[in-house]
Amino acid sequence: MTIETTSGARTAIENTRFFVKMAAIMTAVVVLGFVINLLMGRSSFDAPWQYHLHGVLFMSWLGFYLVQHITAARGNFVLHAQLGKAAYLFIPAMVGAGLLIMVTVARRNGGPFFFNVSEFLISNSALLLCFGVLSIWALRVQRNIGWHRRLMLCAMAILTGPGLGRLIPAPILIPYAWFIITAVTWVFPLIGMVVDKRARGKVHPAYYWGLGLYVGAFAVSLAIAYSPIGMGITEWVIEGSNGANRPIEAFLPPGFSM
Repeated sequence: MTIETTSGARTAIENTRFFVKMAAIMTAVVVLGFVINLLMGRSSFDAPWQYHLHGVLFMSWLGFYLVQHITAARGNFVLHAQLGKAAYLFIPAMVGAGLLIMVTVARRNGGPFFFNVSEFLISNSALLLCFGVLSIWALRVQRNIGWHRRLMLCAMAILTGPGLGRLIPAPILIPYAWFIITAVTWVFPLIGMVVDKRARGKVHPAYYWGLGLYVGAFAVSLAIAYSPIGMGITEWVIEGSNGANRPIEAFLPPGFSM
């Protein structure tokens, strides 16, 4: 991987507006999903501390992600770089809090009923780790604007899943809800690839690597989740908890209605 040419860097700067728009759209999707869920009474602030820690960190990241795009769009790269250093602490904290909340939710109620418990616990955890890998990679190549912003977009696409899952009528998608919701998040990198093709005449390799790792991690995580080892891990995690009282497969609760 080499530093882009002057022409390539100029093209990347000219495309800044697109990345700001995508950052705003992805942020709005996540926030809207959670706000609508809250207004409809499907969630509340009356939850264990793990939920609040997770919520504060991930919502703060949304603001941080958007602010970073705005500083870049305004050409304030000094501030952008200074703020970017905080991401080295932010990202591991998010991954840790995310893994903690998945175990907490799995033991508390087995996760959303429209997901298989093993899907929710193992595949979800793998995608969170994929977010961490892509984000850190993006930080390590921040001097290469093209790679940096595209890898970050692919990483951020992973985090839109929970928001989209609250906007899409997941119960009617059983037993494919997890796959469909995840696949919808791939639209964001795909849009970037189309824009690249039109603006540059070719797709930047960062998209192939970023989306490729995302899709690959998803495929491997599902294989593990449904394997005897994965199911064994899931059963071990929820053993003796309320989460073990629900079917491990996705299901519709008795009397459920949209």
